[in-house]
Amino acid sequence: MRPQAPFTRNGVDIIGTASQPGRPTGRKPTPLFGSSVQAGFPSPADDYIDRALDLHETLVQHPAATFFVRARGDSMIGAGIHDGDLLVVDRSRTPSPGHVVIAAVDGQLTIKRLRRGEHGLQLAPENDEFPVLDINEETDARVWGVVTWTIHAP
Repeated sequence: MRPQAPFTRNGVDIIGTASQPGRPTGRKPTPLFGSSVQAGFPSPADDYIDRALDLHETLVQHPAATFFVRARGDSMIGAGIHDGDLLVVDRSRTPSPGHVVIAAVDGQLTIKRLRRGEHGLQLAPENDEFPVLDINEETDARVWGVVTWTIHAP
């Protein structure tokens, strides 16, 4: 079986799932140093390795319900999501106001923050240049999953 190429919907590139049954992952754990790194003044380095770190194990709680998408555009820059960032999305989490979600709105995917408005739920951007979408009876909106991690490109 050949891997599927990513596909794009309304600025979201769906690039794969966290779990592909029957397929070896080929992942190798990466060394994890036993100490943290100061973001302020330098500290003496500890040069021992605490254990191996598997990022998949760290970032994915529910492999069968998790997929990865690549963000496009700048409607969520206030949430720290930039064009080209890789997002880890968990479909098993129950979306609540305050969560950043991937939603299908009238058949198009978008990344927005779910929040309560005066008249019900809203999908809100984190950039004032974009409109807030009120969810009502006329809106065909479905949350696909909750964004659990954002990975920035250097």
